[in-house]
Amino acid sequence: MPMLSTFGGGSVRGFRAGGGGVATSFDYLMVAGGGGGGLCSQNSGAGAGGGGAGGMLTGSGVSASGAYTIVVGAGGALVSGFGKQTGNNGSNTTMTSLTTTVGGGGGGGESTSGGGGSSGGASNGDAVGSATSGQGNVGGSNTGHSGGAGGGGAGAAGGSTSGNDGEDGGIGLQSSITGAATYYAGGGGGAGAYTTNNQGSGGLGGGGAGSDWTLDNAVAGTANTGGGGGGGSAFDSSRGQAGGSGVAIVRAIGGAVVSTTGSPTVTTVGSDTVYTFTGSGSITF
Repeated sequence: MPMLSTFGGGSVRGFRAGGGGVATSFDYLMVAGGGGGGLCSQNSGAGAGGGGAGGMLTGSGVSASGAYTIVVGAGGALVSGFGKQTGNNGSNTTMTSLTTTVGGGGGGGESTSGGGGSSGGASNGDAVGSATSGQGNVGGSNTGHSGGAGGGGAGAAGGSTSGNDGEDGGIGLQSSITGAATYYAGGGGGAGAYTTNNQGSGGLGGGGAGSDWTLDNAVAGTANTGGGGGGGSAFDSSRGQAGGSGVAIVRAIGGAVVSTTGSPTVTTVGSDTVYTFTGSGSITF
């Protein structure tokens, strides 16, 4: 297990990790914001689908040059009001000159689920939105007036359903870029339907669980994982929950960077320096 040292956030200038000087290459992890869970109408008896995980991309050995602007995507917001609604999509995470990761799709609420990095799970027999190739997987399908399907995760599709139970969100993917093996971008769980109390679990990697039929207890996606939010049930208009915000992590190989903005968390792993952005900023080599 590598030794980790943590430094305060903020601008970092002239810091040298292990005597390596300014790094000339880097690895990265980018995760977009997860989609929020859907909401079903009170008289439908159905459970809404879980939100899809934010898109996830990794890269290694990228040649470093100049400044890179980073924008970290927000999770899809909690649905408001009453009646059937598709959950809100998450926002993209971007880093200058690298491919954008696409925000996760919202869970279905008696309508087609949102498309995104991973798409949301379906509800009430409606269609499933599309996922972004190479960034995530589709949400589960729903073949009847039943529990909500799970949102897609970076590592697997969401669970499909034709019964009353909500299905699980798709698992995310593991990365060790920070020096510790961690899952990101799990899909949100679907809500239970009718008189069952069996909601879908969130996918490993920050996905939130769906709601029980009789309780307003859906769980939001975990912040800074890109996890999808859990779907809400039709009972008393329990809410589909928000998706988790994304994250951008840069690991400078054999050294550090010239400067940063946006207060990333800075750690060292051996001779490398790791910069974790949970909000927008920049990094200059």
